[in-house]
Order: sequence, then structure tokens, then C-alpha cells
Amino acid sequence: MDLRLEHISHSYGDVEVLQDIELTIRSGEIVCIIGPSGCGKSTMLRLIGGLELPTAGRVLQVGEPPESSLNPLTYIFQDFALLPWRTVEGNVSLALEDHGLGKARMAEIVDDVLSRTKLSDFKKALPRQLSGGMRQRVGIARALSVNPAVMLMDEPLSALDSQTRELLMDDLVDLWTRENFTAIYVTHNLAEAVRLGHRIVVLSRRPGCIRDVVDIDLPLAARTMGDADLEATQRRLWQMLRDEARAADRELADV
Repeated sequence: MDLRLEHISHSYGDVEVLQDIELTIRSGEIVCIIGPSGCGKSTMLRLIGGLELPTAGRVLQVGEPPESSLNPLTYIFQDFALLPWRTVEGNVSLALEDHGLGKARMAEIVDDVLSRTKLSDFKKALPRQLSGGMRQRVGIARALSVNPAVMLMDEPLSALDSQTRELLMDDLVDLWTRENFTAIYVTHNLAEAVRLGHRIVVLSRRPGCIRDVVDIDLPLAARTMGDADLEATQRRLWQMLRDEARAADRELADV
């Protein structure tokens, strides 16, 4: 299933946040969204996920989600959003409980996604017993349990330290290499964008509109820290963003 954004604009009162966004997210690709603070990245994700309706334009689902998909679109959050009193398997199964599945089928799905995310040995652990990286893996496993057509990822690694972030990026690359999932990935981190994105959408300062779409042809599994081409792409992205990021920072400080 593809997603198509057709002339999306959005305002909060008199404040125009997004302006005339046109974009297609193709099945099997990771599209990273970057831009200055306050440019509407997270708003764009909420509009795609149906949490808000755009002021103008529309979001279309083109084609059918996987036959076994329980939720065509599902979120992975920055703050993990785990219930502290539930075990790992309990947090993952939460996403399945309103779908009329029997206990045996739910257990089968949970065991499968815990295996795919390397969490099988931690199924009885509580979130407080896990590292930040492991907690985010639980969030990823929970998203995968409903077999979504598209995962909506809102700065999922920003709460993690740099070493854990690198490990999680490796995990996501390994997972994508095996499963070719589709994702829209919002981030402030340019290194994450060039490591994970097949395409990088650069939004302007508010009102956010698309300044550029940068394609990276290098396979995800072949991208390594220190790669000269990736570093050149990251520098190019920063050159596009630097002045607007500085202006946005001053603007937010004055609010």
C-alpha cells in the first residue's frame, strides 16, 4: 500500500503550519522527514495517521494493506509509551486485544514479533528492568504485531544515548533488510536520516513546505559510519537547513 499526500495544508488558528505538501510514500521504503524546529514535521505525521484532519488537501491510501494487517497505520513514539505494570509480552499484546483474536493466536503473534526483534529472552521483564534501547524495541515489536502497511515513527531514537541510537539503527536496518517494511520517519538527526532513509524530505521553516527530496541509492545494509558519500549528503542537508534552523531557534525562543 502506498500513501499519497495531495496538496496538504494545515493551520492552528491563524498560524499556518504546513503549506501545499505533495508527496507519495511507496511501499517498502523508509522516507525520513527533516526540517527546522516548528516546521510541522510531527503535525504532518499526525495528519497522515488520521489523528487530525488537514485544513486543506487529503491523504490517500493507494492499494490494499497486507491481508493480515490489523492496523494499516501504526505509531512508534519517542517516549516508548509502555505500560509500566505490564511485562514485555503484555505491552506487545495490548495492541492485539481489541481485534477479536483468541489467546492462542495472540500468543503466537507475540512470540513471533519478539523473536523478530530479538526480545524473546525478555518477554517476562517489566519496562523498568530494560534499557532505553530495549524499551524502544518493545515499541517496535508492538507496532509490528498488527502487521501495519506503514509505520509512523516520530523521533523514535531521540531519547536514547548515542551508542544505543547506533545499535537501534543497526537493528532497524537488519529488520528492514529481512522484511522491507514501509515507514515515515520524523527526525532532527541528520545522521539518522542518511543512515535510514531511502528518501529524505526537507521541509522549510514554518509554514513547512517541501524544499527538496533527496534520494540515497546506497543500500541500507551497505551504509556505514564515516562513509564519504553519506557524510557529503549530510553536509548538503545541513547547508540547506542551517540558516532556517537558526532563525527557527530564535523564533521559538521569543514565544
